[in-house]
Amino acid sequence: MATWFITGVNSGFGRHLTEQLLERGERVAGTVRRAGSVDDLAAKYGDRLWVAHLDVTDLPGVRATVDRAFAELGRVDVVVSNAGYGLFGAAEELTDEQVIDQLNTNLLGSIAVVRAALPHLRAQGGGRLIQISTYGGQAANAGASLYHAGKWGIEGFLESVAKEVAPFGIGVTIVEPGGARTEFRFGSLQLATPLAAYDGTPAAMVRGAKDRSRPPLGDPAKMAARIIESAGQEPAPLRLVLGSDAYGFVTAALRERLAQIEPQRAVAASTDWADPQ
Repeated sequence: MATWFITGVNSGFGRHLTEQLLERGERVAGTVRRAGSVDDLAAKYGDRLWVAHLDVTDLPGVRATVDRAFAELGRVDVVVSNAGYGLFGAAEELTDEQVIDQLNTNLLGSIAVVRAALPHLRAQGGGRLIQISTYGGQAANAGASLYHAGKWGIEGFLESVAKEVAPFGIGVTIVEPGGARTEFRFGSLQLATPLAAYDGTPAAMVRGAKDRSRPPLGDPAKMAARIIESAGQEPAPLRLVLGSDAYGFVTAALRERLAQIEPQRAVAASTDWADPQ
């Protein structure tokens, strides 16, 4: 029986992961922001579900909660940093408070979860870190600049961490889903107060993000199953792209990036230091 630690288990991917793991007979340590939001699962699965209240913007609270989970449960095999939310709008449409809270939650909160878990994973001789990101961690759209800032940031952080912790038997996977039929868009997603200057521009497209007449392609239950399967892969896949839309966006972005950079080879080399002959 494996033990998973997952932030944000009350909804979205966190909820789907938790339900599937518990149904399989695994043990889950989950965190929630809203007390009572997983009482139905606690009643059904008993002590195989360990629950703690946590807001990941409380960085000391993150470390205390992770420490307590390892202390009370012993070994934790997989740590999933999942808690986060979307913030859409052109950069200048956002308030300073929205910017700060978005980065505190999606970037600093995720970093805190990873940093808190690492000493325990090293001490036990290994484990797996899984970060829920998005295809938007590699491909950018107008109207989501701060959301991308957090996701690109956490992906860079974890790509480096993966190299740092490989000698300790710790695998790292960054999950990049496309649109999924969770409450991400219709629940916690925040939209900026629009500025008329952006009417009719690409950034204005995100203003319809909460339109339920255009459901996303992704099945969150299937995505959760693929995430669970990835935890058993050796070596750990550094990235896990889920959804045909995500695959299309990520591959197109990578090709475009290479197409922009490859013609610069001679210019790049021209700036190298040249020793005098």
